[in-house]
Amino acid sequence: MSTTTEPRTERSEPGHGRSEPDLSVVVSERRRLINLGYRLLGSLAEAEDAVQETYARWYAMSPRQREAVDSPGAWLTTVAGRVCLDMLGSARVRRERYVGSWIPEPLPDRAEWSSVRADGDRSGPADPADRITLDESVNMAFLVVLESMTPAERVAFILHDVFRYPFAEVAEIVGRSPAACRQLASSARRRVDASRTPSVPAAGRAALLRDFKEAWEAKDIKALVDLLDPDATMTADGGGLVGAALRPVEGSRLIAQYLIHIADKAPGLTLLERTVNGLPGLVAQNAGVTVTVAAFDLVDGRVTRIWAVRNPEKLREWTEDGPS
Repeated sequence: MSTTTEPRTERSEPGHGRSEPDLSVVVSERRRLINLGYRLLGSLAEAEDAVQETYARWYAMSPRQREAVDSPGAWLTTVAGRVCLDMLGSARVRRERYVGSWIPEPLPDRAEWSSVRADGDRSGPADPADRITLDESVNMAFLVVLESMTPAERVAFILHDVFRYPFAEVAEIVGRSPAACRQLASSARRRVDASRTPSVPAAGRAALLRDFKEAWEAKDIKALVDLLDPDATMTADGGGLVGAALRPVEGSRLIAQYLIHIADKAPGLTLLERTVNGLPGLVAQNAGVTVTVAAFDLVDGRVTRIWAVRNPEKLREWTEDGPS
């Protein structure tokens, strides 16, 4: 089955016509589709594009075709899954040409979400339906592991393990047999399980990152080294648009030196404690503008991984006055 083939609709028998699905029912699916798209693509912008394409295909059908759809939600999910699968294939090619490391787009806490209306206009109040549900499946460590999967593995795993779709329905979206989808999800699950680290309570995370922030502000290299695991890794994403290390920085001392080098180059840098993809993180601002969003992974009271997103195109939700 081609991933671009539209799902079948069942036509009503003459005399048993039914009305076209209510607009509110169709629109109410948008939040779930955005949540699905973000987890599949690692980019809110791409998720919004995928959902827009999904709705375009819905409204491209005739009223009679829409009336014949038994479950608009299932139809929209199927199409959105296929659109995302196609986008993942092309994204892999684009990311091979990406300047430096590619990190998923970071998400702020709901209280800090920039104003985005369903039509894309950022001048009005935010629509709660546009917000991503922040849970374990959107923390940065999880999303980075998803990036190592094939598109089919990622779609099968997210649909089944995160959104609880049965493999029969996953197969309709992926275009493979239910047994094949089960194998894909199993392979993806092993990757996720292998990458898991012991969970750290939110209070413990926040306290450690507060110490990290204060050590960074004080340019205290010894304190930073003590807070970092000796084998820690820091990955930065500038996308070729701003300065960033093109390769991961490895080792506690090199990371500490790099962070102090950044502080020396930007004396007006302000560090803020913020929620990043549902977990405590840090945001760096220069003259009130967010220039870096950092997510962290912690093990045994030390920082083991840092993901620093500096690409301004990925920081639009962190800017008070986002682009219109």
